[in-house]
Formats: sequence, C-alpha cells, structure tokens
Amino acid sequence: MKHRLPTFGAVATLPESDIDVELVEWPQGDQRRSQLAAIGFPRLLLVAPGATAPTCDDVLEDWVRLPAQDDEMASRLATLRSRARTSPARMPRIDDDGVVRFAGGWVALPPVEARIMTALVARFGAVVRRAHLAEAGWPNGAPGRNALDVHVLRLRRRIDSVGLSIRTIRSRGYLLDLSTVPAPHSPGA
Repeated sequence: MKHRLPTFGAVATLPESDIDVELVEWPQGDQRRSQLAAIGFPRLLLVAPGATAPTCDDVLEDWVRLPAQDDEMASRLATLRSRARTSPARMPRIDDDGVVRFAGGWVALPPVEARIMTALVARFGAVVRRAHLAEAGWPNGAPGRNALDVHVLRLRRRIDSVGLSIRTIRSRGYLLDLSTVPAPHSPGA
C-alpha cells in the first residue's frame, strides 16, 4: 500500500510506541515544521511529488517522497522514535537556581516548586510517587495534606509555557511529560 498526503498535522502512533511523530506536508507545512522543531517534537516531512526535498539537519526530522510504501514509512517513523528517545533536546533540565530549560525556552521556579520539579525531571516520563514529591518539596515534612496538590497546580501553569506538562496518574503519583503539541491556528477555529 502506498501513502498519499494525510490530513494536515496527523500524528503517527503505534500501540507499542511511547513517542509520537507528526506527519507534515512539504513544502506547504513549513511553518508547522518550524513550530515542531522549536519544541523538539519529531516530525516526518511528506514531500509532495515533484517538490524539492528539504534539507534535514535535525536528528528529530526526516522526509519521505509521496507516494511512499508502508515499509518505508514504518522504517522512517521507527528511526525518528529511536532518535527521539535518546535526544538531549527532548530532556528538560533544571539548574541550581531553579530555572527549567526545555525546547529553547525557560521558566524560573520558586524554591519548593524547584525541588518538586527536580524530582520530576530526574524521572522524566516515569511516574513519581506523591510521597517522594512531598519529601523532595519539604525535606523536613510537608506543611499540610493539600500542599503538594497546590504546588503541583502552580507548577503545571508555569511549565506549560515551555512545552511540559504534569499528568496525574491516579492512585500512583505524577508524571512529567511533553505538553500536547498545539494545532496550527486556523481561521474560524
């Protein structure tokens, strides 16, 4: 089977994969390509027949000319997912001053939130138990039952600006992950 141009902004996911790759039409999707590159999101450029192939100098980007065979698409997607798993560009960092850096952006955090964020960054993409986060935020004991919830709520709001989110894993804890990539703005939306 050959692939033709998909709906703009389609995301390719496989059941066994933990990393999404956005399919971007080329050359008409150049603006979306730039948006995804800025936040370190993997993308596969689908080059229209007869269009000049793009230069890809980012390990989180590849291209395929349409129409493409299923096995070629699968191979390109698997390669991008593998690169994304080990790419430093996809890992947030927090420094000793409580500044979180990710995808070319940064946000400064107050001390308690910085300590909580440090614990989440250390286990990026994995569940961190509530007890561990409470201990990280308040080494001498949490001030109250809901203190962690309040600080996680504030932290969620702050880190959203750099493309990160904190997901609640019911009865287990929290998970630091990438924010959902915003869809391109369309008139009338």
